Amino acid sequence: MALELRQQLKLSQQLVMTPQLQQAIKLLQLSRLELMETVQQELLENPFLEESAESITPADATEAAEIRSEAVEAYDKELATNADWEDYLGDFSSTSRQTSSRDAEIPEEMTSFEARLTSRPSLDGHLSWQLTLSSITEEQRTIGEVIIGNIGSNGYLQATMEEIADMAGATVPEVEVMLRRVQRFDPVGVAARSPQECLLVQIEVLGYDRDPVLVELVREHLEDLEKRRYKPLCRKFRINMDDLKEYIDLILTLDPMPGASFGSSEPQYVSPDVFVHKYDGEFVIILNEEGLPSLQLSDIVDCLPTVSGPDKDYFQEKMRSASWLIKSLHQRQRTLYKVMESIVKYQRGFFEEGVTQLKPLILKDIAEDIGMHESTVSRITTSKYVSTPHGIFELKFFFNSAIGMDDGSSVGSESVKALIRQLVQGEDPRRPLSDERIGEILKEKLQLNIARRTVAKYRTAMDIPSSSKRKSAF
Repeated sequence: MALELRQQLKLSQQLVMTPQLQQAIKLLQLSRLELMETVQQELLENPFLEESAESITPADATEAAEIRSEAVEAYDKELATNADWEDYLGDFSSTSRQTSSRDAEIPEEMTSFEARLTSRPSLDGHLSWQLTLSSITEEQRTIGEVIIGNIGSNGYLQATMEEIADMAGATVPEVEVMLRRVQRFDPVGVAARSPQECLLVQIEVLGYDRDPVLVELVREHLEDLEKRRYKPLCRKFRINMDDLKEYIDLILTLDPMPGASFGSSEPQYVSPDVFVHKYDGEFVIILNEEGLPSLQLSDIVDCLPTVSGPDKDYFQEKMRSASWLIKSLHQRQRTLYKVMESIVKYQRGFFEEGVTQLKPLILKDIAEDIGMHESTVSRITTSKYVSTPHGIFELKFFFNSAIGMDDGSSVGSESVKALIRQLVQGEDPRRPLSDERIGEILKEKLQLNIARRTVAKYRTAMDIPSSSKRKSAF
C-alpha cells in the first residue's frame, strides 16, 4: 500500500487556561500561611507591585488597580478580552482539559501545591498526584477527585456511593469502578469503607487472595481474632494453632490505617482564616487579614507608555500579572466569605449549640446556594480554618453525610460521632459499652437507625479502642 499525505479537519472543544487563571485557581486552595508566602514572593519579583502604606481593604486595592489600569488601557487589551472571572470559576473544574494525559503534557502549574511538597506530604495531595498520572477519562478523573476529597485523615472513605455519585454527576456503578482503582493507589487500601475492605484490598494486591481461609478470616472474623477466640476458628477451618498463628502474623503485617503515615503526632498550630462571633443574636463573619499585605500598583505604571524596545513586553507582562494578582486576592477573600456565610446558614445549629447539632451537608448544597461550581467550593475549603464559639475547625469539617432517623429526618455523621464520643467518655471503665450497646442507646434516645458495624466504623475513625481494649486499660 502506497504512503500518502492527507489533510483532515477535526472539531474539538478545549478550555485554554491563561497563566493568570492558573494562578488565581492556585490561590483558592492555598492556606493562609502559604498565601502570605506567595504574596511576599510576588512583591519581591514584580516591580509593579508594592505594599500599601495605609491599611486598605482588598476592594480598595482592586479599585486603585483598575484606575491605574485605565491609564495604560492600550497595553492591557489582552487581559480585558479574557472571559469574566465568575464564568471561569462557575464552569471550571480541575478536569479543565478535554485531552487525556497521554495526548498532552500536564503543566507544572496544574499540579496541586501539596503534591509538590518534599516533606510531610498530605494524603489528598499524594493521591491527587497519582490520579493526575493515571490514564483515565475526564469523567473518571472527576469521580476520583470527589472520592479523594471525601477521604478522612485515617484513610477511610467518609461518604456513601450515592453521595459521591451525586457530587460527581455520575452513576453508582461508575463510582464503584473508580473507587476500586483509588483503593489500589499508594497507600494500598486507602478509601476503604471498613477495616475489612481495607485489609482485603491489601491481600488482593499482595497476591494472598487465593487463600480462602485468610480471606474468610479477614472478612468475617476480625472481631474473633481481636478477642482471641482461637479454638472455634481452628475447628471451623480445620487448622491447628500453628497454622492460625501464621495467618495472624500475616494479617498483622497489613496496615488497617493507610492514611496514618501521612499525619503527624506533633501538634499543629493553625491560624484561622475566618472568625465567627455571635453579636446581638446574629453571627458575624470576619476574615482574618492580619499579616496579609495590602497590595497596590506602584508608580512605575505611569511610565509604561514611554517604554519601548525589548523591555516593553516584559513590562506589559509584569503589569498585567500585578493587576490580576490584586483582583485574584480580592476574589479569593470574597469567595471565602460567601462560602463561610452559606455554611453558617446551613449549620446554624452547630454555631448555637455545638457539634451534636451538625446537619448533613455536601459541597453541592453550598455550591448551589452561592452560585458557584463544586470544585470552587472544594478548593476554597481546603486547608482553611474557622474560629467558632466552640473551637477552631477546618471548613471541610462542616461537610458530612446523613444518617436516617425513625421520624424520616436525618442527622449528620459528625454529630453521631460526637454522641458516640460522649457515651464512651461517660461509660463505666469496668464495664465499657460495646458497639452493639452504643447502637441500642442511640436508638432508644435519639430514634437513630445505626448498625453495629457503623458504630464500629465511626469509633475506629475517632481512634477509640474497642470495648475489650478500653476495659483492659483500666
